Amino acid sequence: MILITGATGFLGAELAKLLVNSGQYIRCTKRSNSRIPALLTLYQTQIEWVDADMLDIFALSDALEGVAQVYHCAAWVSLKQADKDPMINTNVTGTANVVNLCIERGIRMVHVSSIAAIGIAKPGELITENHHLEQSSENDGYAISKLESEMEVWRGIAEGLDAVIVNPSLILGASAGRSGTGALFNTVQKGLQYYTGGSGGFVDVEDVAKCMVALMNSDITAERYIISAENYTYQAMTTEIAHNFGIKAPAKLAKPWMMGLAWRGAAFIAALTGGSPAIDKTSARAASEIRNFDNSKIKEAISMVFKPVSKTIAEVCKALI
Repeated sequence: MILITGATGFLGAELAKLLVNSGQYIRCTKRSNSRIPALLTLYQTQIEWVDADMLDIFALSDALEGVAQVYHCAAWVSLKQADKDPMINTNVTGTANVVNLCIERGIRMVHVSSIAAIGIAKPGELITENHHLEQSSENDGYAISKLESEMEVWRGIAEGLDAVIVNPSLILGASAGRSGTGALFNTVQKGLQYYTGGSGGFVDVEDVAKCMVALMNSDITAERYIISAENYTYQAMTTEIAHNFGIKAPAKLAKPWMMGLAWRGAAFIAALTGGSPAIDKTSARAASEIRNFDNSKIKEAISMVFKPVSKTIAEVCKALI
């Protein structure tokens, strides 16, 4: 039996779809108040859904009964400063619970981390799996939670866990709708005027799922892999999105001091409305950083050929139109 945690999320749902389309019968966890994604409604006979919060060790234990492989995708993602400490505790403790049960039962695990848990390279260099986040200087609660969750997996590996870690870059796909990375497409479609000076890695959600399955079914263990198709400047990304929508591309550079004003304004509005800020300090800073990633390790490990990001952009725009 194969178990996916976090299967109601963007990546988890895509992974579940890939597995059932390959003929697998799988088990997926969800919270009691979570809805089954529309992407998976056609596969009810091939998916066993169980309610299991990652902090409920007894529910997790039951969910893992008879399981040989676990894809751990579940994680809390929030930009709210008030959520920082509970998010770190939830993500790290939840991962520790999964790790401990996998060790106890001899279950193989693929853990989904993030490029947020990988450090910065020197100017002009590509970021590799050998770069590590400097926790003492990091303020992003999500990044800290993913780094410390990775540390729980490495602790488990030292205790005999058979596991692989994946660090996806920014994941794109039509099934995200207008949330997550889909929010970028939504913003451009509404007539974005400014672009930022940074760059980052992007990858199709289907490719991330394919890499995870290939790694799970390999003999590879105790390794981490950056999963990223291509590096794009944010100017090139927003321009390509705009062209696919048939609208004018952003033409003005948002300088770092402007981004500083933007996140402060967003924080003020969020405080008044009680909602989440459209942009926070960490994401505003990241938008002006040059972060380019080396994907050679995963390509060599499983002979992965990534879908061109331009094709994914076109697919997402077509779906939103």
